[in-house]
Amino acid sequence: MASGKPDDPACIREMVGRLEGDAKSFAVRCYLHYTDSSPDPKADSSQPKDFLQYGGDGRELDLVLSYMSESGNVAGWVEFVRTVVRRYGSEIASLQVTEEPNLTHVPIIDGSFPNVREALVRGVVAAKEEARRCGFDTLQIGFSAVPFFETDAHDFWTDIGALGGDTFVKSLDYVGLDIYPDVFFPLAPSGLPGDIRHFVEFALRSFCETSLPSAGIPATVPIHVAENGWPTGPDRSYEQQAEVLETIIRTVYEYRGNYNVTRYELFDLRDADSSNPDLFRQFGILRDDYSPKPAFEVYRMLIDELGRH
Repeated sequence: MASGKPDDPACIREMVGRLEGDAKSFAVRCYLHYTDSSPDPKADSSQPKDFLQYGGDGRELDLVLSYMSESGNVAGWVEFVRTVVRRYGSEIASLQVTEEPNLTHVPIIDGSFPNVREALVRGVVAAKEEARRCGFDTLQIGFSAVPFFETDAHDFWTDIGALGGDTFVKSLDYVGLDIYPDVFFPLAPSGLPGDIRHFVEFALRSFCETSLPSAGIPATVPIHVAENGWPTGPDRSYEQQAEVLETIIRTVYEYRGNYNVTRYELFDLRDADSSNPDLFRQFGILRDDYSPKPAFEVYRMLIDELGRH
């Protein structure tokens, strides 16, 4: 959705290290895309590029596989998934199969591509089969989705449940929820009904109590908040970003026991272009030159405070 300055791996490692601190568990989220023209997974085409360099020393890698086949080539996608597991399964901690497959109205997101539901179900099952075959017993397999009230794909959950059945459900180690409160539509001011705290709690509750059961996915399957962020811009100050992210993270932490939430991941580390007012260019908690916004220190503090548990 946005392009910008090339990555500086040394700066990324430095800033990620500052965030990690002494956290009990810390993951870096990375992406690989399957397209009809790029059917072979290669680390040098990942985002960030050569993602393996950001793991190790106790730091985990969370790899997202994005299904972007214009032709709806599910068979090719399944082989792509199996190849990723064989090639990288020993070096990653978790594998997300598809990105937001229930979001149908954004042209570059997985949900807009043909046969995406079949790709999700068959991809999850193939990933788990391949992980077991290779002896990668700790590799966590899952997928992500957006809240049902942000998509018109209301039959998504019942459909994947019917397509996958018990085999699909038993292949899941987690399901990810992508939430962006107060980004794509405004919410009520803090302290009023419908504010950010209410949104986060309702999104988690509806995901756990409505969406997952509709697919036959039991409450014992953990939920990851797989993506969350709040961009800066002309009418979105750096100070607001820090306040909003702290509110969201503390709310997720408060309700983690209610809804079996076991991971939170922020999108994202660095702006694509800090001078561009476009919404998607300034999601970072760092400016595009790697200088911190106030949210960086707030996030580091929250990781230090909450990430020990």
